[in-house]
Amino acid sequence: MIFEIEYSLEHISSAVNQLLRAIEHGPNIWLFRGEMGAGKTTLVKEIGRQKKVQTVVQSPTFSLVNPYETEAGEIIYHFDLYRLENVQEAVDIGIEEYLDSGHLCFIEWPERAEVLWNIPHVNIEITHLTEFSRKLTYNWQ
Repeated sequence: MIFEIEYSLEHISSAVNQLLRAIEHGPNIWLFRGEMGAGKTTLVKEIGRQKKVQTVVQSPTFSLVNPYETEAGEIIYHFDLYRLENVQEAVDIGIEEYLDSGHLCFIEWPERAEVLWNIPHVNIEITHLTEFSRKLTYNWQ
């Protein structure tokens, strides 16, 4: 089943709250899809804020992965695969171990490593509607 949430950027916190409640008991692997500038990192930042991540959430564009810890001691891994040349680069940084860790893994640009997603995951597609509004389409497999 596919679900949708439309939101204005000023109401992103409400949209994220709704998303978190909907997929609270879903898989730990969350794939964030959308064109450049759609708001993937902005969405991940708000998820981090609501999950009470203790440090600043920022795109791991050059490091490929940033680990975060929440106030409750939960670990979240945030990946940005945009700069991957091939899937082997993701394997070389140990992505499979992160995915198997049981911790939440947020992955931007999963299209760069599509062969890895034969495991349970949540697909989150962000569509740019207007300058100030977006649509989230999500489901899990």
